[in-house]
Amino acid sequence: MSDLSITPVLTNKDRKAFVDVPFRLYADDPCWVPPLKGEALGLITPAKNGWFSHAKAQLFLARRGGTIVGRISAHIDTLGLEMPVERGFGPGCGQWGLMDAEDEEVFTALLATAEGWLRDQGMTRALGPISMSIWEEPGLLVEGYHQAPTVMMGHHKPEYRGWIERAGYRPVKKLQTYELDITQEFPPLVKRIIRSGENNKSIVVRKVDKRRFEEEAAIILDILNDAWSDNWGFIPLTPPEVKDVGVKLKPIVFNDLIRIAELDGKPVAFMITLPDLNEAIKPLNGSLLPFGWAKVLWWLRKPKVTTMRVPLMGVRKELQASRLAGQLAFMMIEAIRQASVAHYGASRGEIGWVLDDNQGMNSIATAIDSRVNKVYQIYERAL
Repeated sequence: MSDLSITPVLTNKDRKAFVDVPFRLYADDPCWVPPLKGEALGLITPAKNGWFSHAKAQLFLARRGGTIVGRISAHIDTLGLEMPVERGFGPGCGQWGLMDAEDEEVFTALLATAEGWLRDQGMTRALGPISMSIWEEPGLLVEGYHQAPTVMMGHHKPEYRGWIERAGYRPVKKLQTYELDITQEFPPLVKRIIRSGENNKSIVVRKVDKRRFEEEAAIILDILNDAWSDNWGFIPLTPPEVKDVGVKLKPIVFNDLIRIAELDGKPVAFMITLPDLNEAIKPLNGSLLPFGWAKVLWWLRKPKVTTMRVPLMGVRKELQASRLAGQLAFMMIEAIRQASVAHYGASRGEIGWVLDDNQGMNSIATAIDSRVNKVYQIYERAL
């Protein structure tokens, strides 16, 4: 008989143990990137994560013979409960995530415990894995295990897919990332579209000004909330979250890697690109001590990276059905491509995640000769 036990995370010691779980389970995986433990603790600490202003969560640890062998989070986003069901969440929908387990027995017990907590909270449907906000690391990696994840993307063991599907979950939404060689110029058609936009005096594609960080962030957020409002899973970022994201991302924000497109003086589109911080933190094994902090600070002065990640792009809804939307996107991508190669030594770009049914973004990615390199799957099950 198994001596497996599942207990809720209640103390600071429990939270540290929760953060430590993947460090043991992924120790032999060359593609796993150890997160900075301080950042990981902040994610699961309500006082340090603005997402908790509209959400609640319970974390669980699995133990066998006194050894911690797994973890999972169960959580409910109250803003998600207000969404229509066809947009992803909706009434009665809870989520689970931050799932890691030594074997299928552990996983099954953890998942049953998370589902039980969600039922006790009145939930009738579960989505997972979502860790923990849709803006953080949604989905289970199901293709692309051979590559290390870029900054703010997840990495999982291949066997997790079978465990989830055998537990009765079915795929509900697919997210994918695209990669491309950014040292190569774009195809002739795309270059003509870009030149046409550059000759249009009503269009200006400008760099952001980090000295006006809050003002520029407000412009981008306004476009984002409009551009993404009909997307599956979209939950607007709240002021506490925006503040937290600003603190987290400001050190890796560089003026020439974030562009805002203006039409007749009005901001109508944006593109955010981040140097892949994972390249700098992977050797640190989760700790900034004793000298990791100095290495990261030195890297941040003028990062040299292989990969740039585009986590977010958006064009106002009023333009999304027009040719102008693609033109603005191509212009921003080209400006950032050139800066990435010239100023940061990058040779590879990664775009995503992108919803598999986002025809506009998938068409843009295909047009610039990028290819899908990773696929993440979100699952659902009635409780």
